Amino acid sequence: MFYISMFFQYLSQYLKTRLQYRADIFVEFFSDLLSQAINLIFILVVFGHTNLLNGWNRDEIIFIYGFFLVPSAVFSAFFNIWDFNERYIVKGELDRILTRPIHSLFQIILERIEMESLLGAITGLAVMFYAGSRLGLEVHWFDPFMFIVFVLGGALVYGGVFIMIACISFWADARTSLMPMMYNISNYGRYPVNIYNKLIRFVLTWVMPFAFVGVYPAAFFLGKKEWFWYSFLTPVIGVVFFVLSVMLWNQGVKKYRGAGN
Repeated sequence: MFYISMFFQYLSQYLKTRLQYRADIFVEFFSDLLSQAINLIFILVVFGHTNLLNGWNRDEIIFIYGFFLVPSAVFSAFFNIWDFNERYIVKGELDRILTRPIHSLFQIILERIEMESLLGAITGLAVMFYAGSRLGLEVHWFDPFMFIVFVLGGALVYGGVFIMIACISFWADARTSLMPMMYNISNYGRYPVNIYNKLIRFVLTWVMPFAFVGVYPAAFFLGKKEWFWYSFLTPVIGVVFFVLSVMLWNQGVKKYRGAGN
């Protein structure tokens, strides 16, 4: 209950701050929408030269992309830790965090929360409904529940991987960061993994499992039975990677010795 109370207190302060500059929210939403539109145009350009991509048609790829946007939006809203190394390690703000009687990772997540990123989920849902209507997909009574489970699992996969990357800063506090490179790698998860070679497919499934953010759970709704067991693994992989990331974080905090002088 204490952590739930802290969450809503942080959220209240965040909303008060953001609503003072309402125009910024619309600018960020428009810029995100523009970025997503460019990615969608890229898919359309690819299918302007072919009808199938290793057995996947255009609307199926668009559906996967739409699904990918939803857990990605949840991740961006609650795991905005891109600048952890620069802000909390190099500049020493982690010292401030560690003086408070609440888990350090929980504090950082709440400090960096960006609820406006959830607007990207609306775009993702719109893309999914568009592609789904063209594919003639049927909606079953259990689909909304499975959708929520898959989205949360995908967001936890994202969060777990990026928290692990942030943990590197506890042992190597150089200003350089792997975050931009990892973000680029994560984008591979919005395309079917069978279009890649076996090595990349293995990495995207078991090492940096970004395939569980997009293609595997989306395959469930597309009726791709050969991928069903992968889709059901989505929440499991999400929980496992997130728990491992928290354990690694706790070990990293024990190694942290302060910003120095």
